[in-house]
Amino acid sequence: MAERRSALLKAPPVIVLPALGWFLWFLLVPLGIVVVYSFITKGIYGGVVFHFTGENYTRATDWIYLRIFWNSLKLASLTAISCLLIGYPMAYVMATSSARMRSALLMLVVIPFWTNFVVRAYAIKILFSELGPVNQIGMALGFIHEPVIFANTDFSVWLGMVTNYLPFMVLPLYVALEKFDFSLMEAARDLGAGSLDILMKILVPMTKAGIVTGLIFVFTPALGEFVIPDLLGGSKTMLIGSLVTEQFLKTRDWPFGAALSLILIVLVMGTLVIYLRVAYGAEKEAEGV
Repeated sequence: MAERRSALLKAPPVIVLPALGWFLWFLLVPLGIVVVYSFITKGIYGGVVFHFTGENYTRATDWIYLRIFWNSLKLASLTAISCLLIGYPMAYVMATSSARMRSALLMLVVIPFWTNFVVRAYAIKILFSELGPVNQIGMALGFIHEPVIFANTDFSVWLGMVTNYLPFMVLPLYVALEKFDFSLMEAARDLGAGSLDILMKILVPMTKAGIVTGLIFVFTPALGEFVIPDLLGGSKTMLIGSLVTEQFLKTRDWPFGAALSLILIVLVMGTLVIYLRVAYGAEKEAEGV
């Protein structure tokens, strides 16, 4: 029996082979090609020359590109934190509602996924345009006397990011809060704990896994986002995702674009490592409680 179990562990089941082949062919092989391209040289007419060099990575340390990396990290972090501040109360209301209302609220959170990502970004652009509903209502109510320019600003990019990635924060928070025992909050109130103490010492620590999961789900795609900055930020907003896209599609500097892509992958993997450590710590704390 032990020998049979050992043989099963050594030989992967047949059902896993298609997924393994898909993983190797569509992930590891393209990633290997990107790694090779990051160490070669750009050709004169936009092609590549197989002259291996580390110049692409040295070029990425230029102050201009470091500033773009920093702006991307800053915007992705701001988007994740904003989604957390908005999404946590939403998830709390969903988790504490009746079963019927909970299903309706969950449906409202999922509905944006039924619409194309680009369409949602264009909706934000039209909504806050000079002749859009927001400016028209503001002028009609007398709050403003002339249209406010939202287009091609950092605010519009941030708003588009938060609007599109908010469901990725709400759903894991809802899962964590749904499993939470709310009788602990009632017991804490009976013992004289204030609302802030209950929030920071009971609710947040025991839903830390959901918080960290939501932050990763929002921060990771926001870090490499290029559609929203391109549509809502225009030429004034350059983030790392837009820079990589520009290197591949416009300037046709594939080696430098590949090097930037690998640096971005390292940044994302770094956040995942932090996530695993924090989530593991949260799990240990929950077991201790």
